[in-house]
Amino acid sequence: MDKDSPTHSPKEFRLSQRHHMAIPWKRLIQNKNVPAREASLQERASIVGRIGITLLSCGTGAWRVRDAMDKVARSLNLTCSADIGLISISYTCFNNDRSYTGVLSLPNTGVNTDKLNIMEELVKNFENDFSFLTIAEIHTVIDKIQQRPKQYTPVMSGLAAALACAAFIFLLGGGIPEMICTFLGAGLGNYLRAVLGKHATTTIASIALGVAVAGLTYMLSFQILTFYFHILPQHEAGYIGAMLFVIPGFPFITSMLDISKLDMRSGLERLAYAIMVTLMATLVGWLVAVTFDFRPANFLPLGLSPLVVMLLRLPASFCGVYGFSIMFNSTQKMAIVAGCIGAVANTLRLELVQLTTLPPAAAAFFGALVAGLLASLINRYNGYPRITLTVPSIVIMVPGLYIYRAIYNIGSNQIGVGALWLTKAVLIIMFLPIGLFVARALLDKEWRHFD
Repeated sequence: MDKDSPTHSPKEFRLSQRHHMAIPWKRLIQNKNVPAREASLQERASIVGRIGITLLSCGTGAWRVRDAMDKVARSLNLTCSADIGLISISYTCFNNDRSYTGVLSLPNTGVNTDKLNIMEELVKNFENDFSFLTIAEIHTVIDKIQQRPKQYTPVMSGLAAALACAAFIFLLGGGIPEMICTFLGAGLGNYLRAVLGKHATTTIASIALGVAVAGLTYMLSFQILTFYFHILPQHEAGYIGAMLFVIPGFPFITSMLDISKLDMRSGLERLAYAIMVTLMATLVGWLVAVTFDFRPANFLPLGLSPLVVMLLRLPASFCGVYGFSIMFNSTQKMAIVAGCIGAVANTLRLELVQLTTLPPAAAAFFGALVAGLLASLINRYNGYPRITLTVPSIVIMVPGLYIYRAIYNIGSNQIGVGALWLTKAVLIIMFLPIGLFVARALLDKEWRHFD
């Protein structure tokens, strides 16, 4: 090495080799004492872009990101045009006869409803509370939001997944043995996924390992229960529930909502991501099942009356939605509100399927419609972003069982049976965001028009 060459510590070298480089936002500031509205075009545009990319990192859809960028741009006397994807934004800000273009990207995608709620409040109050601050002060505020730690540890995330999936498996028809094994499998699987996420492990690897551990834990728990309590072999069917914590509900739902608003780039990218996650989870689950000769058979009858089943579905739906909300990093109040919405909407859906001739897809539409209407009404009262309430409340309606059975049967060369299950799953997945779209169109004037 030449003696004049710069030397770096191992940590500095790793930082310099990062694939996604951090943006030194504050180095763009030319005059630290000028109010934001009087700052240069480049400085004001940096605020617009940073707020957009921070919102995108929370997992929200393109329509919400663009709306926020537009509001901030207007407050800073700019005109903004943005092209938004799953993990990147290309945007141009105009001011008089000049323009500034920026391209921003994220290293990964995820869901953080707590941060999303805080960012929505910032955008809502930006004109009155933030536009008169300096650019440096606004960046400092966003720094604090970006550095805000998650509210829940990997252990708590694991327990939330355990609760959600145990409730999920009951709603699918499973009994106490399936719920116990699912609780253990999903809890350990999502704990591992959360730990891997803290170490920046790639999405594919964390999902594959999480699902594999969940399936193996269910298998081991099932063998222990069989040996000591002599439970019936048919209870093995509940192993599907142990992997349902990986259901990509946010990207599935937001992809369809983006497509409905003609945000095709974002919608198709989100849909591709959701399909990738689903395929990886179901394929790993299929490998585990084939290895240990598990089959996705029908659950044993619970022997309960329709009234008792309905009364049990309410708390089970609440627990499922509450658990998913915690996994999405919602605050306790947000999770409880979402759980209450989900308890009503999902129980209604299941009762429509059981007591009427409505097909599951139609019942899913009405369940999502009710969830959307309730979330819109609650949004007017407490200001929580609708998406932080609606998506957790209908994630539990995503037909993870149907999807897994489709992949299992296709993998076993039963193409016709697999195609039938896949068709049923796709219909339900399509009708869930349609229900939310209709609810939003009925109660939100801005949503049902374009301008």
